[in-house]
Amino acid sequence: MENSISYLLLFMLVMASATFITRALPFVLFHKKSDHPLVEYLGTYLPPVLMVLLLVYSFKNESFISLGFVPEVIGLVSTLIFHLRWRQPLISIVGGTAIYMVLVQIGFMA
Repeated sequence: MENSISYLLLFMLVMASATFITRALPFVLFHKKSDHPLVEYLGTYLPPVLMVLLLVYSFKNESFISLGFVPEVIGLVSTLIFHLRWRQPLISIVGGTAIYMVLVQIGFMA
């Protein structure tokens, strides 16, 4: 038993280290290249592209005939309203997700 626990702890340490290194390495290697045009381009256009990708992924399996997508639309619209009102990503994400989860848990339009 002790052997398996030490193995798991070592495994978690290695995985945590690998995750930290992969997150920190770009900042260490490219700290003087932040004014590169490619970095500026990606910083400008990548976040909206990722949001659209997440939106498409969220609706990819929905049947638009049965109205089963209504909680998703309400969550999306509430996220948009929160963002337009407060301009705080955390409020927008948590608020929209909470509304969506409440609608799903109560079986709204199921």
